Amino acid sequence: MVYDVIIVGGGPAGLTAAIYASRANLKTLLLDKEVPGGQLNDTTEVENYPGFEEPIPGPELMERTRRQAERFGTQIVLEEVVDVAWDRDGGAHEVITPENRYRAPVVVIATGAGPVELPAKGADRLKGRGLSYCAVCDGYFFRGKKLLEVGAGDSGFTEILFLTKFADEVRVVVRHPEDDPNRFKAKDKVLVERVLQNPKVKFLWNTEVVELKGEEKLEGVVLKKRDTGELIEMDDIAGVFVNIGHKPATEFLQGKLDMDEHGYLITDRRTRTRVPGVYGVGDVRAFTGEYAQAVIAAADGCIAALEAEKYLRDRKWAFEED
Repeated sequence: MVYDVIIVGGGPAGLTAAIYASRANLKTLLLDKEVPGGQLNDTTEVENYPGFEEPIPGPELMERTRRQAERFGTQIVLEEVVDVAWDRDGGAHEVITPENRYRAPVVVIATGAGPVELPAKGADRLKGRGLSYCAVCDGYFFRGKKLLEVGAGDSGFTEILFLTKFADEVRVVVRHPEDDPNRFKAKDKVLVERVLQNPKVKFLWNTEVVELKGEEKLEGVVLKKRDTGELIEMDDIAGVFVNIGHKPATEFLQGKLDMDEHGYLITDRRTRTRVPGVYGVGDVRAFTGEYAQAVIAAADGCIAALEAEKYLRDRKWAFEED
């Protein structure tokens, strides 16, 4: 099973790469372990993706994008990639699943990065139903509500300030006591000061979330005081936002591609890795992962496909150092 391009991952980056590659008459295979769509499959409404005047459900947006890729000839196979074997001399690479081995001179890695999920009872059930891992994506839908933020790093504090634009109140869960000098992971002192001075922000010190209540939507939150074990139930919280880190899906690439200390792929500005014919795009890429936005991931996929077309034509490869 030989192709021109193999794309691993079917989120916005992978599907956009598939559209451009297939439209260029390249024989294109997209492999994904789940139904293509990535994190947008867990997003109830998307209203900041260009071209859609009205909000569109994330799964519908990705379904449309998948059909567009298939219309141009992309073959989509639901198999999980477990290993790769690179041909560093510019030949065909091998992409390995438990079921098959596929070969192509171009491989686009678009496996994405998922948020570190909240370790609380009910969190899996209520994701997208009051529990969100993306304030930029979902904050607008909670105008005038009371929200709970879990995450006291720089990205979490940035998210808190963003949420105060919409919410009446943002309560912040902090695992450490108020008098602990290391109570925040955030290092940006200006950012921390802005949060501390914001009248909409209230801190819940020395606490952690142990349960989210509700079946079809969030109906309550149970917190635990870490020093006494006391349980506190809140039924006035409309949404819980979690920002406790992200983890790129690169385990199967350990030792196969350059990564930063967090496991994100290192590429040049053209999305090229150091292996000829291998690209990294979307949230799995160190640069793009900082933003975690569908439109930026899609742009990555476009760049990689255009670069792949040139590579297959000229067989020239160079990694551009920053």
